[in-house]
Amino acid sequence: MTLFEELQRRGLLAQLTDEEEIKELINAGKATFYIGFDPTADSLHVGHFMALCLMKRLQMAGNKPIVLIGGGTAMIGDPSGKTDMRKMMTKETINHNVECFKKQMSHFIDFSEDKAIIVNNGDWLLDLNYVDVLRDVGACFSVNKMLTFECYKQRMERGLTFLEFNYMIMQSYDFYKLFTDYGCNMQFGGDDQWANMLGGTELIRKKLGKDAYAMTITLLLNSEGKKMGKTEKGAVWLDPEKTSPYDFYQYWRNVADADVIKCLKMLTFVPIEEIEEMEKHMEGAEYNKAKELLAYELTKLVHGKEEADKADAAAKAIFAGGGDSADMPTTTLTADDVDADNKIGILTMLVKAGLCSSNGEARRLVTQNGIAVNGEKFTDPKGMIDLSEPVTVKKGKKVFHKVMLG
Repeated sequence: MTLFEELQRRGLLAQLTDEEEIKELINAGKATFYIGFDPTADSLHVGHFMALCLMKRLQMAGNKPIVLIGGGTAMIGDPSGKTDMRKMMTKETINHNVECFKKQMSHFIDFSEDKAIIVNNGDWLLDLNYVDVLRDVGACFSVNKMLTFECYKQRMERGLTFLEFNYMIMQSYDFYKLFTDYGCNMQFGGDDQWANMLGGTELIRKKLGKDAYAMTITLLLNSEGKKMGKTEKGAVWLDPEKTSPYDFYQYWRNVADADVIKCLKMLTFVPIEEIEEMEKHMEGAEYNKAKELLAYELTKLVHGKEEADKADAAAKAIFAGGGDSADMPTTTLTADDVDADNKIGILTMLVKAGLCSSNGEARRLVTQNGIAVNGEKFTDPKGMIDLSEPVTVKKGKKVFHKVMLG
């Protein structure tokens, strides 16, 4: 089975400019390709996962990845899929985020012996002369054509700034720059980037008379059509300080039955034949086995085998009997949080533990039988919890949390 065939069987391919040429290049390991990442936070998140896994697959087949960090484009912000303009970031914040990205990417990509490189488009975009860009690059773009793309249509209804309008031109210039300086012949990205990627291939053709290629990968959506990687607390991050390995494991362990096979195919390196065989027998307990495999494989990929083993053991211990575990998410309160008898109100405790965002939400959960403490339902919103010993709180069916005094 060729790499291209595997990508097809895993459901990863969305749109391609030239299927035969792309197939030939990546199967032969002759693609020098790039994927861009705008450093809008100090950690990568699940939304970046598909791109990172694709880079790893392609590199394993002999192709060379270029990681493009958008230190320049992040100064503007991509309007694709957005209804509001992004907040402007300072250069200092962007540079900090770039360094954080570089560290995390080394878990996925082998940067040794020039097998992959990282570049920052701020190195060339921030020094461009505006008049030169208008003459040399702007002349290659049709405003009428740009306005037909969905990424601009969505924003036109709310108001598209000239700042954002330039994003496509900047991303296209990135591809042109990488083509000329690094021999980059291909760009990959999420399906919402299709218009920007076509802009790059067109710019290369018009300026150099040469062909470059683009391919988008399927967006990671759940069975309801929503992007995966969000929880009540916000994004699922790859940084263990922002999303613990246990919480990361639990996110994947709790995906919907309808999504587990798709996630195994798209995100893991479990052999596709093995996943397809599992798919034939998916019913009852088999869904739970598949979810455990998904959670373990992805946690191992991001956080390493040791953390994956710990998260897996903790989850099984907790779900087996609500038992205690050293690896359960824990909130440690201080003497200032409790009364003289080491007691705290249930609503206050739920908010301080991050299990609820407000007393109102906590009250609803308690009165609607959504909270258990040490295995017993807790339905009194005025009730007090004794923290002389650590307690295990269960929220709903799947969230377990330990609360203790420091």
